[in-house]
Amino acid sequence: MSDLQDHVLVSLRRIIRATDLYSRKLGKRTGLTTPQLVVIQAIGALRDPTVSDVAKAVSLSLATVTTILNRLEANGLVHRERSAVDRRRVIVTLTEKGEELGASAPKPLQDSFVDRFVRLESWEQHQIVAALERVATMMDAEELDAAPILLSGENVF
Repeated sequence: MSDLQDHVLVSLRRIIRATDLYSRKLGKRTGLTTPQLVVIQAIGALRDPTVSDVAKAVSLSLATVTTILNRLEANGLVHRERSAVDRRRVIVTLTEKGEELGASAPKPLQDSFVDRFVRLESWEQHQIVAALERVATMMDAEELDAAPILLSGENVF
């Protein structure tokens, strides 16, 4: 294998490891997975969101968000209740415990990445996007469903 190929593979492995290490750190500090934290933050930022509103805000499927909410509700972090105005709508709110955890939790890894990414020149941003899209294609991953959340493969929900 050439040095250039080795550099690419090492860089990919570093990205995977950084994501995994951050997810583990987040889990130890808060007891939450990255998607759970992102859902909690979305609920806190939205006004009386429905499950569908939360799913759209975090770019995850309704089924995935429902699974996450089931776990968060079981842990006493969120509460779901049918709307008094429209019984078809289920409103999601944070409990006091959920609000405290959301306020004290570190920012998700993608937030610090985005903070740095937006400071790059436009041409650099486009170059990174093109290169990563090519890598995804080379790994037969272009058709995989993915949300803009950096997380490891373990403890997703």
